[in-house]
Amino acid sequence: MTTSYFCPCPRGMEAALAEELLEIAQTTKSPTLKVHNQVPGGVHCSGDLYDAYRVNLHSRIASRVLMRMGVCHYQNENDIYDLVLAQPWEEWFGVEHTIRVDVTAIKSPLKSIEFITLKIKDAVCDRFRDMYNKRPSVNTREPDMRIAGFLDQRQFTIYLDTSGEALFKRGWRTETGDAPLRENLAAGLLRVSGWKPGMPLFDPMCGSGTILCEAAQMVQGVPPGARRSFAFEKFHDFDPAPWRDMKAAIKPNPLPAEPTIFGSDISGDMVAMTRHNLKSAGILFEVPLKQIEAQQVQPPVSIEKTGPGILLTNPPYGERIGVRGDSTMPEDDLAKSFYADLSKTLKQRFAGWTAYLFTADLNLPKLLRLKESRKTPFFNGALECRLFRFDMVAGFNRREEAIPANAATQEKAAAPEQPTSKE
Repeated sequence: MTTSYFCPCPRGMEAALAEELLEIAQTTKSPTLKVHNQVPGGVHCSGDLYDAYRVNLHSRIASRVLMRMGVCHYQNENDIYDLVLAQPWEEWFGVEHTIRVDVTAIKSPLKSIEFITLKIKDAVCDRFRDMYNKRPSVNTREPDMRIAGFLDQRQFTIYLDTSGEALFKRGWRTETGDAPLRENLAAGLLRVSGWKPGMPLFDPMCGSGTILCEAAQMVQGVPPGARRSFAFEKFHDFDPAPWRDMKAAIKPNPLPAEPTIFGSDISGDMVAMTRHNLKSAGILFEVPLKQIEAQQVQPPVSIEKTGPGILLTNPPYGERIGVRGDSTMPEDDLAKSFYADLSKTLKQRFAGWTAYLFTADLNLPKLLRLKESRKTPFFNGALECRLFRFDMVAGFNRREEAIPANAATQEKAAAPEQPTSKE
């Protein structure tokens, strides 16, 4: 049976997710998984229930895989209640399972999200009470089943979450830095940068190592969902045999003979944390790490030997810069000094590389005194960010100098997300 799904993702990553879903359909040889329209904050797709298994297992960019249960035009909360009450929840889970309901809305005329959430919960529980004279319990912290409602100006959609915990929770992270990237955002940045396994990759401000762990799992051929469980495993009609077959079909890649992924950080604690996280993520090959200031780094490989490399990092901003300099200096002076030194390092030592810096500081090119060849808006949660691309070519060192003729300029309009569940 074909089912409609919605896969939320970090805002700005919709095209990357759609591309990834098409790849999943091809690599898993699924004739049923189809990718439909992209909307701000996610991608609509369809397929059978096994396709939900596949996307949960293999998608690095999706936040969740939401199965559409019903949709209707609404005028008030009673319309929402009626639609939810009519859904066959008992076919998917039992009264013994705990539930959680999340609701998000864009331009809905209804005033209270909390009241709508309560009406949805009551409708689900009333369905079970009418059939079995029992109601499922609510557990907002660790529910067995998550139910997501989405309202726009006229239409209400109700979803059952097949994922459980958000998909960016890969199951390996035990330690994080002060401001870690979510894993699915890091994976999306790797895809947007054009990096592929085998190309040199360097993160000189690696923090807890999220970018490096995602890249290393790609090199090793480890699916992001290989080390965790999912809500669909608790569904009534869950068939463990195809799920075992999907995981058994995973063929790890040969381990690289020479390192291609490298990281460094000024903090020894962060380097140790990255090393620990790489081990927890099941990485079996060497990822060389150094404790060194970003302004002092050298290319970890020779461009003559390996070809052009990609430098991808989430540099510090605001108070986080303080750990990299004199904490008695004013914040603005710290930032100017830090980025001036980093700019010199990039220009003098990384000719031939492409540098991608992901940051919420939209003045970053001005601080670096470099002209970006591309800037793409993304969101890290609710925080508006940019991925700045700098093509490091010989003699290119000031904003006012011409950029290379082949450098594309791309500025996407940042649109509001179509929210379907709270993380």
